[in-house]
Amino acid sequence: MKGRESGMPEEAMWADFFDPPRILELLGLGTEIRDIVEFGCGYGTFTLPAARMIQGTVHALDIEAEMLEATRIKAAAAGLKNVQLHQRDFIANGCGLAAESIDYAMLFNILHVENPVALLHEAKRILAPGGRAGIIHWNHDPATPRGPSMAIRPRPAQCIEWVLCSGLELPKPSIIDLPPYHYGLVALRPS
Repeated sequence: MKGRESGMPEEAMWADFFDPPRILELLGLGTEIRDIVEFGCGYGTFTLPAARMIQGTVHALDIEAEMLEATRIKAAAAGLKNVQLHQRDFIANGCGLAAESIDYAMLFNILHVENPVALLHEAKRILAPGGRAGIIHWNHDPATPRGPSMAIRPRPAQCIEWVLCSGLELPKPSIIDLPPYHYGLVALRPS
């Protein structure tokens, strides 16, 4: 099941919205991380920088074959051998990864799905104790050039509530400003 309002803009436009290495660093991704999962890899905007930063494997999930192929081509061109692509309806069927097998989950621009708490529960299920989930979403501002409609775009306080309802913790429940159009949080699976 494709997430509601999950269409991607043209890649050049999308790439202008982010500084992926800086965002990943601000969200606590670093060389101590082994394996990660990315729920909805899109064009690989964050997949490739993450693969360069970690010691293990990036499990890049997407429902769309075209997005996976775009990511595959870029990973191959960059010589990255630690990216595994999975075509999967993770919203309906989970991610298919083993419980407590992942150090970091990336949930970027995706919590506008119909049941964000269920998606966060799935992230918690696969995170190892002490594992982290990085969350990014569009600012709740109708002036942003993209993003889901304001009716379903979560405010930061909603994301915090959903994280806590899923059983993840927010050691520092502060919102991380990710200009020009996004905010982020880092959640933790309790040990």
